[in-house]
Amino acid sequence: MQLCKILLLAALAASNVVGAQTLPRPKLVVGIMVDQMRWDYLYRYYDRYGKTGFKRLLQEGFSCENTMINYVPSVTAVGHASVYTGSIPAVHGIIGNDWYERKLQKNVYCVYDSTEASVGRNVDGKGSMSPRHMLSTTVGDELRMGTGFKSRVVGIALKDRAAVLPAGHSANAAFWFDHASGNFISSTYYMDSLPRWAVDFNNEKRPAKYIQQDWQTLYPINTYTASTADNKYYEVTIDGEEKPVFKHTFTKGKDYDNLTYSPLGNTLTFDFAKAAITGYELGKTATDLLAVSFSTPDIAGHSFGPNAIEMEDMYLRLDIELGHFLTWLDNRYGKGNYLVFLTADHGAINSPGFLQENKLPALPEKLSKIAVLNESIRQTFGIEKAILSDAGGQLYMDTAAINRSGVSYDKVEQLMVGKLRSFAGIADAVNIEKIQAGYLPQPFNAMFINGWHAKRGGDIFVVPGPGVKNGSMMGTTHGTMYPYDTHIPLLWFGWNITPGKSYKTTNITDIAPTLSALLHIQMPSGTTGQVIEEVMKK
Repeated sequence: MQLCKILLLAALAASNVVGAQTLPRPKLVVGIMVDQMRWDYLYRYYDRYGKTGFKRLLQEGFSCENTMINYVPSVTAVGHASVYTGSIPAVHGIIGNDWYERKLQKNVYCVYDSTEASVGRNVDGKGSMSPRHMLSTTVGDELRMGTGFKSRVVGIALKDRAAVLPAGHSANAAFWFDHASGNFISSTYYMDSLPRWAVDFNNEKRPAKYIQQDWQTLYPINTYTASTADNKYYEVTIDGEEKPVFKHTFTKGKDYDNLTYSPLGNTLTFDFAKAAITGYELGKTATDLLAVSFSTPDIAGHSFGPNAIEMEDMYLRLDIELGHFLTWLDNRYGKGNYLVFLTADHGAINSPGFLQENKLPALPEKLSKIAVLNESIRQTFGIEKAILSDAGGQLYMDTAAINRSGVSYDKVEQLMVGKLRSFAGIADAVNIEKIQAGYLPQPFNAMFINGWHAKRGGDIFVVPGPGVKNGSMMGTTHGTMYPYDTHIPLLWFGWNITPGKSYKTTNITDIAPTLSALLHIQMPSGTTGQVIEEVMKK
């Protein structure tokens, strides 16, 4: 009788194991970031997009139409960190592409790490990178922990910071482009040597072939009616060219620098992403994450500006390659078995030349006034170098030197603020205490609070006016709190995504907690964002 009970219990236990359901997850998550992609690029060129790229994401996926960046500065490093941590600079610590470290008494680069060395090239420096400055975990880190480190996470981009920060702390690998050698490289933080598949890819010397190819428009140039004429004085020439006009050649610059301006920079990124998926066999045994960022639209965009034919052609080509990539994923994993989200790290302002040409308010203004301010303070109060740095639009004051001088700090600040307000393009200069007290109108005040870190932030923010471009009349830039810099696309597609659209305001910081909810993992440690419930609805 006892034996029968034991056998019965054993049979029940076995049936429970056999009948147990595996937690549903996609085979692969692909996070796509398009550097400097304004939200309106989804629709400015909509009529010219094909059916398999952006239109497929819009029609078969879910679009969060009103996704905003909720901090300043709106720059590459901060955007990539915020997407994957679900957090703001005040928490994750990446407050700019670089910032001033008072203990070190110098500016530091967001992913530079002197304790690491290059992997994949002979000279150290370009590969001395790691995510150690980032203070929060990422969604990739949480995926790794949530699956007992069975899931693999890989970051890829031409820019190092766009590969390192999204990949997170526990990533299996991050790869970025070395302009000198034309190789994708990494650092000793991740590996001692490149994997065989990456070595094989580098040995193919694709950049050497791509850089020889001229850039002609995909279609007859007179069909680019969403853009300005080809030759505008407010476009910047590529190194080695006399005019910013088609056709573009890329062989006259230093090393492979000019290749990053070519649409073939996107092609190279797609090529390497496919090689990584194949080489690592991503999605074979567990849900893996590939974080891939396309840096070329930003690099070219800075020179040509948002209204150039070059940018229209860039996105028409990117649309085609995106379609090919999605089809490639369909064939590899099957439709509905992989999850994609596509977004951007920031937008960009229209070139002041373009805006003024069309009677729209615009002004170029070099926002870095540190030399002028320090000289004014020296002449007035006799204090040498009262401002240590103006990294990220924040003024870092040498309070010790000011205190030693016997001059009231308030008087120094009043002089600075008055001087800064005298410049046409600077709306205000505000210390962090005033911002914490709610000095600026919302939502701008909250954006400055979100962008300030207590241990890494400066003392005074320089606030540009709307339509003010930092620098000259030419090209474009970004970094402000205004919608042209902060309104970004956010598309969800594939596994467990029901087609739809929402105009509810969402934030860049909502991406990671939403992805975490979809994957049934803990959200990153510093998360401030919220789950986008509309994306979760079936």
